[in-house]
Amino acid sequence: MKEIRYTPIGVIRSPHKQPLGTPIQPKAAENAEGTVEIFPDYVEGLEDLDGFSHVILVYHFHLSKGLSLRVKPYMDDKYHGIFATRAPPRPNPIGISVVRLIRVEANILHIQDVDIVDGTPLLDIKPYVPQFDIRDVEKIGWLEKNVNGILTAKDDGRFAE
Repeated sequence: MKEIRYTPIGVIRSPHKQPLGTPIQPKAAENAEGTVEIFPDYVEGLEDLDGFSHVILVYHFHLSKGLSLRVKPYMDDKYHGIFATRAPPRPNPIGISVVRLIRVEANILHIQDVDIVDGTPLLDIKPYVPQFDIRDVEKIGWLEKNVNGILTAKDDGRFAE
């Protein structure tokens, strides 16, 4: 298979200046405000985005320290396969977050519930649509016993350079 390359379309700005202490999911970052600066070549693609209350940000974990196929995630003290977690040290270090879109001003998206480190390269934006994105689920694996700890879980620096 040939190599795949992505070019950032913008940069995410947030109050989280380093991985250490950053909330690990948007639910734990409620009301944390940030912005997304879209680069000039991509501004036209923002047309009609302001009609959505939430967007999915797809970004590059630029501070992740390499690849680990087994990790001890933030919300457990046991190792799990990387694909059973949302931890950063992935074969392709791509993250996703659903954030609240407050407004769009020219090339700047004003967002809330940002759980992303300042300066993170943005790869894509998709509208969040509950009818497409919400599913009834039967099981959530190892997180079943730990999911309620999300509001207090923070990045402790274990995956950053």
